[in-house]
Amino acid sequence: MTDDAMFLADCRARLAFDLLANTWNAVVVWALREGPLRHGELRARIGGISQKVLTETLRRLEFNGLVTRRAHGGSPPRVDYALTDLGRTLLAPIDAFGAWAFAHGDEVMAAQERHAQEP
Repeated sequence: MTDDAMFLADCRARLAFDLLANTWNAVVVWALREGPLRHGELRARIGGISQKVLTETLRRLEFNGLVTRRAHGGSPPRVDYALTDLGRTLLAPIDAFGAWAFAHGDEVMAAQERHAQEP
């Protein structure tokens, strides 16, 4: 990370934060960690994500070079999604962030409860 005092629109740190700020980006990347999946398989693995939101997320991840979409011939046509090499580089940071959440989630929830009870 840089020592810059501001996170400019073209700042690389801000780009990374923006990628992980969307809840579904990290979830989809993590769900694809073991290999390619079809849209329906991915949706079933994630749970709680609508078809529309999953499609938007996959398009966003593809736009950013993190996921590839591969169409296979046949009837019906089959499409699957996989992480690119660049997408795989996000697995360690996502894992670290998940470990942090596991270790400190109770503290965060307790702080939220305290704040909600304040007048």
